[in-house]
Amino acid sequence: MKIISIYKSSRKDEMYLYVEKADKLAKVPDNLLQVFGKAIHIMDMPLTAKRELARVDTKKLLAELLAQGFYLQMPPPKEDYMLDLHHDRPTTGVR
Repeated sequence: MKIISIYKSSRKDEMYLYVEKADKLAKVPDNLLQVFGKAIHIMDMPLTAKRELARVDTKKLLAELLAQGFYLQMPPPKEDYMLDLHHDRPTTGVR
C-alpha cells in the first residue's frame, strides 16, 4: 500500500498529477511543472492495486510511480459533437 497525493493543474481542466505523499512534487520534472501550472492539492489517499479509480488504471498508476515517481493523468479527449455545439448556434445578434 502507498499513500498518494493528488494535485490538479491550474492551467488545464481535468489534468492531475499523482505522487507519493512523502515525495510531494520532488520527482516531477521542472518542465512538466511549468506546463502543469500551479499544482493544487486535492487529496491524499491510500492506494493498493485492488483499489479502483474512476479514470485511472490503478496498476498503471502504481507502475509509473515506481518507474518515474509520478503519474500524469491527461484530460479526456473532447467529444466531436461537443465542439460542434458552439459552431451550430445561430447568430441572432443578441448576447
